[in-house]
Amino acid sequence: MQWSKKFNRRSVMQAAGAAAIGLSLGLSGASAQAAVDFSGETVTLIVPFKEGGGTDKWARFYAPRLAEQLPGKPAVVVKNMPGAGSTKGANHFSSGRVDADGLTLFASSGSTQFPYLLGDPRVKYDYADWNVVLASSTGGVAYLPADLGAKYNADPKSLLNEQFIYGSQGATKLDLVPLLAFELLGMQVEPVFGLKGRGDGRLMFERGEANIDYQTSSAYLSKVMPLVNEGKAVPMMSWGALDEQGNIVRDPTFPDMPTFKEVYTQVHGKEPFGTAWEAWKAFFIAGFPAQKMVFLPKGASQEMIDTYSNAFKAATQKADFAEASKKRLGMYPQATGATAEAFKKRGTEVDQTALDYIKGWLKDRYGVEL
Repeated sequence: MQWSKKFNRRSVMQAAGAAAIGLSLGLSGASAQAAVDFSGETVTLIVPFKEGGGTDKWARFYAPRLAEQLPGKPAVVVKNMPGAGSTKGANHFSSGRVDADGLTLFASSGSTQFPYLLGDPRVKYDYADWNVVLASSTGGVAYLPADLGAKYNADPKSLLNEQFIYGSQGATKLDLVPLLAFELLGMQVEPVFGLKGRGDGRLMFERGEANIDYQTSSAYLSKVMPLVNEGKAVPMMSWGALDEQGNIVRDPTFPDMPTFKEVYTQVHGKEPFGTAWEAWKAFFIAGFPAQKMVFLPKGASQEMIDTYSNAFKAATQKADFAEASKKRLGMYPQATGATAEAFKKRGTEVDQTALDYIKGWLKDRYGVEL
């Protein structure tokens, strides 16, 4: 029955395409997409992390909204496929076992992009093969337990005398951004590698096994803000956001929170500069302003790409989207079409000088040679 549904929908699409060519070469995108019908289907959105992290929350926020806007209103289900720092799920999506029939999507994050950028040998995927249909910016917040938070608020330099434990997915993942930030500040932070998701890092913090943590904005809003409200956690800094000129400014979701750049300036008495700072900024840009994206696999038709792009666009234009997104994801751009392509380029391309610095830093600091 499932095969029959796919066959019928494909046949309708092919027939509609042939008719369109015979009638006119100038049909609108909306008319062409009328042939796509997901009635009775289930769309699977692969998330390469375990439940509870920022990407999982982002995907589950979008799933019902996407279902509402797709032709035929299919079920959209999130399938968690954690492992190998998210490369397991990404490799599966690129393996050829995923049909380009529009029934399978992939949710990427910075922790999937960084191994690709760094040439991690576990990476068997190529972003150039994938078709982006949604791109979301996000932010990140580092936070402390109450006792260290009180010291920090009294004097940020006091943190330079502390010993920190940080639960990490790995130095080549999105954790690269906080790890390098901590080092540039001069903090003594010992990472515990091997976590499957940032949610595990938060749990380590809650159990007292770690005394510093960071979460992307969606997870911070939903899971860490309650700890802040209870007096169990104190925000330290956000990574910031980019303005139109490419400058790092305060995160619009956390406008009262200092950025890493501001904290660095306060601790060292001068703004950050030099190769290390430029490398950090390059990977911050790759990892956060273009942090989460949804893809169709290689071979997806333009008609299918347009259908999904238009569905995501319609979802973000609903009257209740801005308020719901502000509470769950934060106040960040949500892009489709050509803008999403620009986000993809920003998130999957980094200057060679920055790459060389980061690879040298990973080797010298953590013994990671790529």
